[in-house]
Amino acid sequence: MRIHPSRYLLLGLVLSIFASFPIPTRAAGEDWKPIAPDQLSLKSSTVEKDADAEALFWEVKMDDKDDPDGNLVFNHYIRVKVFTERGRESQSKIDLEYGKIYGSETKIQDIAARTIKPDGSIVELKKTDIFDRTIVKTSGVKVKARSFAMPAVEPGCIIEYRWREIRVKTLAQYVRLQFQRDIPVQRVTYLVKPYASDYQNLSFNSIMLHGQPTPWSKEKNGFYKTELTNMPALHEESRMPPEDQVKTWMLVFYQTGDSVEKLEPEKYWSNLGKSFYDRSKSLIKANDDIKQLAASLTEGAKTDDEKISRFFEFCRYKIKNTTNDASGLTPDERAKLKENKSPSDTLKRGMGNGGDIDLLFAALANAAGFDARIALSPDRGDIFFDKSLPNAYFINPQNIAVNVGGNWKFYNPGYNYVPIGMLRWQEEGQQSLISDPKNPVWVSTPMSSHEKSLAKRTAKLKLTEDGTVEGDVRLEYTGHQGIERKEEMDEESETQREESLREEIKNQMSAAEITDIKIENVTDHEQPLVISYHVRFPGYAQRTGKRIFLQPAFFQYGRGPLFATASRKYPIYFHYPWSENDLVEINMPKGYALDNADAPAPFGSGDISQYKPSLSVSPDGSLLVYKRSFFFGGGGNVLYPVESYPTLKQFFDTLHKQDGHSIALKQTATN
Repeated sequence: MRIHPSRYLLLGLVLSIFASFPIPTRAAGEDWKPIAPDQLSLKSSTVEKDADAEALFWEVKMDDKDDPDGNLVFNHYIRVKVFTERGRESQSKIDLEYGKIYGSETKIQDIAARTIKPDGSIVELKKTDIFDRTIVKTSGVKVKARSFAMPAVEPGCIIEYRWREIRVKTLAQYVRLQFQRDIPVQRVTYLVKPYASDYQNLSFNSIMLHGQPTPWSKEKNGFYKTELTNMPALHEESRMPPEDQVKTWMLVFYQTGDSVEKLEPEKYWSNLGKSFYDRSKSLIKANDDIKQLAASLTEGAKTDDEKISRFFEFCRYKIKNTTNDASGLTPDERAKLKENKSPSDTLKRGMGNGGDIDLLFAALANAAGFDARIALSPDRGDIFFDKSLPNAYFINPQNIAVNVGGNWKFYNPGYNYVPIGMLRWQEEGQQSLISDPKNPVWVSTPMSSHEKSLAKRTAKLKLTEDGTVEGDVRLEYTGHQGIERKEEMDEESETQREESLREEIKNQMSAAEITDIKIENVTDHEQPLVISYHVRFPGYAQRTGKRIFLQPAFFQYGRGPLFATASRKYPIYFHYPWSENDLVEINMPKGYALDNADAPAPFGSGDISQYKPSLSVSPDGSLLVYKRSFFFGGGGNVLYPVESYPTLKQFFDTLHKQDGHSIALKQTATN
C-alpha cells in the first residue's frame, strides 16, 4: 500500500508519538522447549475433526522500547503435530512471507527448525536448505517467501521452527497481531511489553476482530499476555475477501484520551475530519510559483474538467515519480533524495514521491480557484471499512478530492499507471471522508465500469491435420487489468518478464511452445500493456478418423473452473468489474470443413454479466473465426454473500462449459 506523507501527519494528529517495537535477538544456544510425551503420542486434532496437522502452540514475543534503527521485530515460535500423509505434504514445505506487508518492508531472519520423530529422535534443519522464492497464493497474488523443507517428516512427527520477522522503519503506533493460520492451533500466545511513558496520558489499547482472546494479564518483566485457544484453520478460497476481513486478528495501538469503547463513532469521524483539515491545509498551499504555473496551464482551457486534466498531466508527466519502480533511480540515489516539505519543493526539484505529486496537484487546483482537499479513503484490498470502529488506522489520506461544479471528484496522479477518472481498485466504491473546518462529509468514490478494465486478445493461428496450431498472439490490457500486470512487471528485467509469461502460459497450456515474446508499455502511464508472442501447440486439437475436434476458445483452453468446491465458507469477492474481448482466427487444413458446427450458446445475468460467443467461416470455407465477449461486475456488483455461492458457481460453471465447447472438422477430400 502506498502511504502519503500526510499519512504520518494523520498518525501524529491522533497519537502524538512515534515508537518502535524491537525485540532482542534470541540468545545464542537457547534450548527448544521440552516436548511432553502426550504431544508425541497425540493421534488426532483436538481443535478440528479430521485435520491433517495441528499447531500445538504458536508464541510471539514483542518488546516495545526505543530502537536506533526504527525497526519492528517479532520473535515467532511454532510447534506442529503431523497426523496424516496429507499433513506431511502440507507441512513439510514452509513459506515465511516477506516484502511489502501491511505497508512495511518486511524481512525474515534467524530461522531455526527441527523434526522430532515419533521415537523421539531429532533431525535439525540445515541452514543451507533455506532459500528465497516467489509463491502464488489462491487469490492470485504473488508474494516473496523464505522457504525451507522440513527434514524427515512423516505422520506422527512433530515439527517446530522459530524465526524473526522484521518490519523495517515501521511506525509502531498500530500493529496487527495475527491469531489464525492455515492449520488449527491449540493455543496462540502474545507477549507484549508496552512502551513505558506518561507522555500525554498515553495508554496501550487493542481492538479484536473476529475472536475473543483472554484479557491482557500482567506477566514478569513488564510484559502483558493474551491468549486464544482452539483456533480453527483459515482455508483460502478462490475469490475470497481480503484475509484480514475474515481472519481472527488484533490491532494493538497507543491512544490518548477516551478508550475505544467510550468513543462515539459519528462524533469521532467528524472531529477527525475537522482536525485533519486544520493540520493538512498547509500541505496543499500554493505559493506564487505554483499560482503562475496554474495560470499558464489553464490558459485557453474551456472547461473545468479540461483545467483539471492539464494539472493531472503536468504532475504525471513533468514531475519524476521517485516511488515508481521504473524511475531509473538506484538505491543509493533514492537514499540521498531530499524530503519535499511543500508542493513548491516538489515543483522546484521536478521530482517527488507519489504523495508529493498528489499534493502538488491539489495545490495547482487550489491556485486555479478550485476547492481541493486530501481525501481520507479506506482500502478495501486490506479490510472492509466499518464506521463503527472509531480509529484513524482504518482510513488513509490516499487521494485528492476536487470540487468541480458542485461535485467532488477524485484524482490520484501520484500513483503509477492509474489514468485520470480512475483510482486504485482498492479505493473505488468506498466512502471517503472529505475534511472540512466545520462539516466534514462522507462521499462515495465511483467504481470504474467493466469497459475500463478490458482484456483484448487476438490469435491468428493455423491448424494442421495432426492437431497442431501455430501462429501469433496479441494481448492488450487496460484499466485495472493493465495496472495490476504493470505493477507485477515493472520491477522485473526483460528476461524475468519473459520467463514469468512463459510460466503463466505453461501452467495453462503445458505443451505450448512460446517464442518471439514482446512486452510493451510496462512503464507507460497511459498506453495499454501489450504482450505478443508466437505459439506452437502440438496436440491442441484431437484427430479421430476423418474428423478433427477443436476448441475455438483458444484463450480459455486448459483453464479449470473458477469455483471447484461444492460448498463455501467465505463471501465471494471480485476486486473490480472487468471485460474480455477475444478474436481467434484459425486457418483450417486443406480438405477439411466444419461438420455441422454450432457456436456455444450466449447467456447472462441482466446488467451484471453477459457472455456472447459467435462462430463463422470465411466464404471459401478455409478460415474459422471465433469471437467471444464477456463482462462481469456491471453496476459495481463485486461482493456476494455465501448464500449466493450456488447460483454464482452455476453461472461460472456454465461459462467454463461453454468456453470448452468443441466443434468438429470433417475431411472432405483427399489431400
